[in-house]
Amino acid sequence: MAPDSGNAADEALERPMTFADKVKREIKEWAATLAVFIPVFMIFSGLFYEQRVIPSESMVPTLEVTDRVAVSKFAYGYGRYSLPFSMGRYLPLGSGRFFPKTPKHGDVVVFEHPQIARVMIKRVIGLPGDVVQMVDEALYVNGEPVDAEFLRTVRYRPHGRPYVETAHEWRETLGGESYLTHRQVAGTEGDNSPAFRVPAGHMFLMGDNRDNSLDSRFPSDYCPPVNGVIDRSGCALNVSADMASVGFVPLDHLIGRADTVLLSLHQCKLENNEPCKKRIWRGL
Repeated sequence: MAPDSGNAADEALERPMTFADKVKREIKEWAATLAVFIPVFMIFSGLFYEQRVIPSESMVPTLEVTDRVAVSKFAYGYGRYSLPFSMGRYLPLGSGRFFPKTPKHGDVVVFEHPQIARVMIKRVIGLPGDVVQMVDEALYVNGEPVDAEFLRTVRYRPHGRPYVETAHEWRETLGGESYLTHRQVAGTEGDNSPAFRVPAGHMFLMGDNRDNSLDSRFPSDYCPPVNGVIDRSGCALNVSADMASVGFVPLDHLIGRADTVLLSLHQCKLENNEPCKKRIWRGL
């Protein structure tokens, strides 16, 4: 007599799942989820937006350490460094960009360091053909001082440091964009610079924390000046690559434009009960 197949199926359904069965089921469910999620995430972060975490204080007070920033990938077109997880630095892709757009003065941009495999964030100060110079802490573009207004003096604790820093806070306006900068009381060599003429296909970038930013003001691979103006890069480094400034940054090293602070783990550390800025969902 043939076995009752219906009863056998019922017994299989009623049989308790073993631990191994549960693990296999979880693995299958996770595999199915990831098979859908990963391609969608890669397409989204490669074409539209990706999140970056601010690692240093070079953009204080605009950006603080631990700020999570949404980076618009389509703002300037797409190049090898637009790929998620910085994969473009490892793939044999050519230079240039698809649907290229030139940044505007005052934009906050995310880019690949020209000398080493490191993602950076700075503000666009000069575009091809511009002449940029710092004179006694004042920023000049094409021979004209950038509009700047002193706001206040602040005392704060830098991220992970036990001491208190004092800075003069200024509001600059460049290319229709207004933003805050910090100038330290002591100042640094970056307060006075040579004149830089930005070569074709490049940008001149600076951090808003003017005395704590290794940016385009500090020559690492600039060629000798011509008639007192530095307008070329690509000569031999005068420091090790991991200590080099960004110099003139090629436009094809752009990753995107920083648009919004999504959230932050930063804790306000201003002294004297000074008010702190909103750090969640704040446009730049």
